[in-house]
Amino acid sequence: MSKPFRFGLQSFNTQSAADWRDRIRKTEELGYSAFHLADHILGPGPAIEAAAHPPQFLAAVPAMAMALEMTSTLRVGCRVFCMDYQLPVVLAKQAATMDYLSDGRLEFGLGAGWVQSEYEALNITFDDFPTRKQRFAEIVTAVKAFMTGEPLEIDGEWVQWSGFSGTPPRPNCPPIMIGGGSKGILSIAGREADIVSFNYNNRAGALGREGAMSGFAEETMKKRQWIKDAAGDRFDDIELEVGAYLTIITDHQQATADMIAGAMEIDAASLLASPHTLIGSVDYICEELQARRETYGISYVTVLDDGENNMVEQFAPVVARLAGT
Repeated sequence: MSKPFRFGLQSFNTQSAADWRDRIRKTEELGYSAFHLADHILGPGPAIEAAAHPPQFLAAVPAMAMALEMTSTLRVGCRVFCMDYQLPVVLAKQAATMDYLSDGRLEFGLGAGWVQSEYEALNITFDDFPTRKQRFAEIVTAVKAFMTGEPLEIDGEWVQWSGFSGTPPRPNCPPIMIGGGSKGILSIAGREADIVSFNYNNRAGALGREGAMSGFAEETMKKRQWIKDAAGDRFDDIELEVGAYLTIITDHQQATADMIAGAMEIDAASLLASPHTLIGSVDYICEELQARRETYGISYVTVLDDGENNMVEQFAPVVARLAGT
């Protein structure tokens, strides 16, 4: 049985503090389920430009805490915290605190990291993928143990915690979202996550044509199977989420897709069919999301607001029509 639709808004930048607060209020008022930050450190400059990635204006944790304080029903999270940017025990404590003080409205997104130029700019070692994957798996297990409030005795390769219990205890652990595009990370997600976020395979360490193509329909089906194989009997309990990174409300679908696909040197039909793309009218997008839910099981869709595109309002008609159905 299909899960009901939920919609999230992810914010990267803001024009002003007042604008950002207004966007939070609109996200809740217009029926979105969740508001997300991203865990990137760099402001504008050559390091983030090398990754072809938008800078993240606000720090995730204090912005999340403020968003939770400003709202009463909205879930708030980060798509997703990079484990190599955080001291895991401090992040676990911060997450448990936000969940406790908001009466359980945190969505706890975790990822293994991928923006190589950001690592280099921050002087953080960018280990090979097998090392980052193994470290990530160990941290996820440890964070979940922290949330139980039980005494911790963890002696791993990267996590050594002993002689204390995690507080405030969250025996109903906040929903864990794990995002990724590789078989390794999505297999961990299948075993451990409540929400699995389909992402590009960004093994190049930067956004680009190869990453976008890894999000096409056929590749997404492969990712779904990796998650299902790892999840086993718990697969039907997992909520599948996708970032609709390219969302454009327009009555000129084909011309828009042709222009973007031409610039990226990819096939326009494949671009339109990608679960990460929503280009077209409100009617088309609603029908396409329903079809994709049948095909992939994706019921949770997040769109991006860059501070200028006013996506919170542009996408609101889709939210109004489909949320909860």
